[in-house]
Amino acid sequence: MVVYLDTILIPLSVFITLGYHAYLFHTIKNKPSSTTYGIDKQRRTAWCLNLIQGDDKKAMLTVQSLRNTLMAAILTASITILVNMALAAMTNNTYNVSHHLFKSSFFGSKSDKIFILKYGSASLCLVISFLCSSMAIGFLIDANFLMNSYGDFLISNGYTQIILERGFTLAFIGNRVLCVAIPFMLWMLGPVPVLLASLATVFVLHEFDFVCKEQHSHKQCISM
Repeated sequence: MVVYLDTILIPLSVFITLGYHAYLFHTIKNKPSSTTYGIDKQRRTAWCLNLIQGDDKKAMLTVQSLRNTLMAAILTASITILVNMALAAMTNNTYNVSHHLFKSSFFGSKSDKIFILKYGSASLCLVISFLCSSMAIGFLIDANFLMNSYGDFLISNGYTQIILERGFTLAFIGNRVLCVAIPFMLWMLGPVPVLLASLATVFVLHEFDFVCKEQHSHKQCISM
């Protein structure tokens, strides 16, 4: 009986990715000031306070700043749906090439069920990213409208801030799921690229997610 690397490296890659994001969620919940997402959330709260105080200049800057996140969510949604369509078109060719060129067990199993799982896992991540980004666009548009309305009732009861946070959170999730989908797309080439891509993705995301400061001429991240 041949033991393929898929049975070892793929669960390990999933565990590394999920473990990192569980740690990130725990840090955001308990020490938000040590993560970029937590700091951004605190700044967004200050945005709503500027609206309540009636600071027109800061309020206009706040609305303009929403465009960056809105454009990023639109770009993420567009990329995910295009990549998913391209992935579906390339699946048949990849299936034929893998059976003729990558016959070694080092490249993982070549069974039809595993190949469907390879495509399905990557496609599922892309669809989830598309849905989250699409919903984020809707929430951000609503938040933009509410901020421009200057309604005392909507601002005083926190409704605008709730809509704003939902939009940013869904945009963050959509972008993050797209990053997670990259290793699964490399599964077409075997389980080893999946593990390497997962390690590289976690390393890069850690640099973006945690705040760093200089101490004793060295760059140390606040991830305690």
